[in-house]
Amino acid sequence: MEKRWVTQEKADAQLVEKIDAELKVGNILASMMIRRGLNSYDEAKSFFRPQLSQLHDPFLMKDMDAAVTRIEEAIQNNEQILIYGDYDVDGTTSVALTYSFFKKIHPKIDYYIPDRYKEGYGISTEGIDYAYNHAYTLIIALDCGIKSVDKVAYANEKNIDFIICDHHLPGDELPQAIAVLDPKRADCPYPYKELSGCGLGFKLIQAYAIKNSIPFEQVACYLDLVAVSIASDIVPVTGENRILAHFGLKKLNDNPCKGLQALKELSGKTDDFTITDIVFSIGPRINAAGRIDDAKKSVKLLIASSTETAEDAGLIVNLKNSERKEFDANITEQALAMILNSPEMENRKSTVVYHESWHKGVIGIVASRLTEKYYRPTIVLTQSNGMVSGSARSVLGYDLYEALTACSDLLEQYGGHKYAAGLTMKVENVEAFSQRFEEVVCASITDNLLTQEIVIEDEISLNEIDAKFFRILNQFSPFGPQNMAPIFLSRNVSSYRYGSIVGNNHLKMTIRQADSSLFDCIAFGCGEHLEQINRGKPFDVCYTIEQNVWKERKNIQLNIKGIRTY
Repeated sequence: MEKRWVTQEKADAQLVEKIDAELKVGNILASMMIRRGLNSYDEAKSFFRPQLSQLHDPFLMKDMDAAVTRIEEAIQNNEQILIYGDYDVDGTTSVALTYSFFKKIHPKIDYYIPDRYKEGYGISTEGIDYAYNHAYTLIIALDCGIKSVDKVAYANEKNIDFIICDHHLPGDELPQAIAVLDPKRADCPYPYKELSGCGLGFKLIQAYAIKNSIPFEQVACYLDLVAVSIASDIVPVTGENRILAHFGLKKLNDNPCKGLQALKELSGKTDDFTITDIVFSIGPRINAAGRIDDAKKSVKLLIASSTETAEDAGLIVNLKNSERKEFDANITEQALAMILNSPEMENRKSTVVYHESWHKGVIGIVASRLTEKYYRPTIVLTQSNGMVSGSARSVLGYDLYEALTACSDLLEQYGGHKYAAGLTMKVENVEAFSQRFEEVVCASITDNLLTQEIVIEDEISLNEIDAKFFRILNQFSPFGPQNMAPIFLSRNVSSYRYGSIVGNNHLKMTIRQADSSLFDCIAFGCGEHLEQINRGKPFDVCYTIEQNVWKERKNIQLNIKGIRTY
């Protein structure tokens, strides 16, 4: 698929000179710093040398005092507390963190994860009934609940109090809970608005620890779970999240909890974990239990206190991930065949595919894969409990939620945000919805948005890449949304000897530029360029710079994101 190469605007030349003069990092890295808002030595020091002391006071968050006071009362009165969380990675890490911390203080505590298929997302009536039937008087809800006005009212009728810790955008009305912790509340003065659900759980236990003179080390020991949530929930890696991710990755690499250590070993990689490694190896395994079976299995893994328990739970979660992969591959293959066998569908500006037997737990993954393939707004639908449920994914710059709103008369329920959403409709509305959605997309999307964009940080020469450049570049990490790994452009490079195809159409080659050093490269999914590259003619490449480790030998490798031949 052809992609648009877009180079970022040049940074202010005078400011570049100033930063370079102060820090001696060169113009390319100075420009990177300026684009990230680092315009002075002090700002750079704060960014490159994050400290846990830079974390915000948790009591700046609206309702934090009330939340901590209610938990103290529950513990003092020997009440039963239920930790309630969503079934995805953010939800299960949130539950594991909060449960593990308070379990050391108060024995009358347990956790609850709703069944994805029977109860659906968020606070459920079944969950409240469970709490009532088992004499729980306080529920701490994590990564959900901000829009559960009716459910919290139902709990209040049963004399069950709620503390809500959610990072999603509130509706017009807040639930009548004892405390609603959400930085996105219009009346919340908390300085950082982009915490993950697990990040909010961390702020809650941090606040409790401060008020009860518990050493910070007993809070910081859960930062590995916070890092996993930040990576998996794709929240911005900026501000406080960057600090939490930095120290969370350090904990994950040096001394993770038993459950995450088991997942690291199952993934086949045990050190130098990055945000990307979490996204592709740890996150999917934790998610798989909730997609295929029961997310409580993931919580059991993450709270494991012994290596043996963690290894046993890890094997179960890993097996569920293998099942998830099989469902995912089969459904993706079927969906692609539907599109290829329908010229009308292939030429649309949106994708809507439906089969009543597809597994509901993986249709979101399939929607992402179809979006990658065709790069257009995509919805994958299946049948569940007599209704049609769907997962939707968008392309950069297109508001999927607005498009669904324009089809809302055909939907029973929908929710989400600009780039990802879920929806439910009656079976008889599928065809009409598919047509309406296509009409809405056609009327509101531009051709530019239907071509994937590669945002290039800067154009550089290969001879500018040396050990010092790479060392400083690494200090911009952890990379993630709003601080992505920089993509560089180098022109007029050529292949040294012959490239080759490895794996599933991946191009492996070594390149150079004039008198530069040689650089090993991997270009995933770019095998179609092999013939032209092996002719010896020059070409342009855009790439990220990474470290490749092979049999304990480390070298700089270019991860090619795009190739343009002349």
